[in-house]
Amino acid sequence: MGNRPSPNENYHLNAQIPQFVPFLAMNNIFTSMMQTCKVRFKGEMMRKFWKMYAFGWLIYGFVLGLAIQLEDLIQGNFNLTSVFSVMRSLIPAALLLTLVWPLTLAMGRRKVTAVNRALIHFAGAFLVASLQVVLMIIFHKGSSSITYIWLMWPFFYNLMMYFVIVAIFNGVLNNREAREKEVAFAHAQNMLVAAELNALRNKLNPHFLFNTLHSIIALVRKDAKAAESALFRFSDMLRYILDTEKSGSDRVLIDDEWQFVRDYLDLEGLRLGARLQVHWDLDPEADGISLPALSIQPLVENSIKHAFNPRSQPGNLTIRSHVNHAEKCLEVRISDDGPGTDRDSIKNATGMGIQTVEKRLQLAYGDKAKFHISTEPGKGFAVMFSIPTTN
Repeated sequence: MGNRPSPNENYHLNAQIPQFVPFLAMNNIFTSMMQTCKVRFKGEMMRKFWKMYAFGWLIYGFVLGLAIQLEDLIQGNFNLTSVFSVMRSLIPAALLLTLVWPLTLAMGRRKVTAVNRALIHFAGAFLVASLQVVLMIIFHKGSSSITYIWLMWPFFYNLMMYFVIVAIFNGVLNNREAREKEVAFAHAQNMLVAAELNALRNKLNPHFLFNTLHSIIALVRKDAKAAESALFRFSDMLRYILDTEKSGSDRVLIDDEWQFVRDYLDLEGLRLGARLQVHWDLDPEADGISLPALSIQPLVENSIKHAFNPRSQPGNLTIRSHVNHAEKCLEVRISDDGPGTDRDSIKNATGMGIQTVEKRLQLAYGDKAKFHISTEPGKGFAVMFSIPTTN
């Protein structure tokens, strides 16, 4: 097999490698390669990638430099120049293996099959390993210690390094593609949620308009002057709905939602008179919190429809809000002392107000939104929901 050179001699190529290619210039070389290779990564992310690539080679060279003088280290001797020599000797391989990056990108863009990719990489690995062996022969030209049998171990070593770099580059690309898919999926989900929220709101708007106009028509028959006042209230409410649609956002401040509910109750109060007793208990700490538009009025309208319209005696409607700091959520509760109902009636109800509000809150907040109905025949009806105070 011939005489094997010492480990230091294996890597001591700095005398043969031109001194104008110092290892500290690797980062600049990789950055310039990034600018010439048309890759999918852009800007700062690409620069960081090549910096990490160069840094990885430097760390590998440093560790390798320590490993080849392990016996000297045990004896307390450390040769920093030898470490630098090893690090410089890795520059040709590090630069040569950067070509794997555009090759991997090209195969990905052209949808090369797995079998063909494997064949191409095997050919590439053979070429890179052969070039490295040729470089060693050139740099050690005339050395009697270099034999063709001895050159087999750097050949297989460079084959291994090639496939390690292939694995790293493919891992980076797969991670990037996975992140892009996650972002695209999240964007699609947000667009879907926004579309569903708009669709649900568009269902609520005509629902509200029909019921309110029906109340105003009923009021015209009893009191024309009150009906005129109700129309002014109604115009303010329409302006609120139109403003929320023009803004392009489904969210409104709870203060504006409360004003919308007050206008609605004032309008209904003109028709119901003393029969409608409203009790407000609003937490001032809730001011400034946003929520989907028309999240509260349909719940209030449900009480008006089922607790006050069917009976002639006075009733109580209680509207509460509370900021739960422990749970970091806003709690809203709408309750009445009407006839109530049973669970089966709720499930079989044809109305869309409560069900639509519940679905909108689930779409907007997911599992963070809570929605609960409490009722029994003869014991009134209460709806409570909670939403996070921060998105």
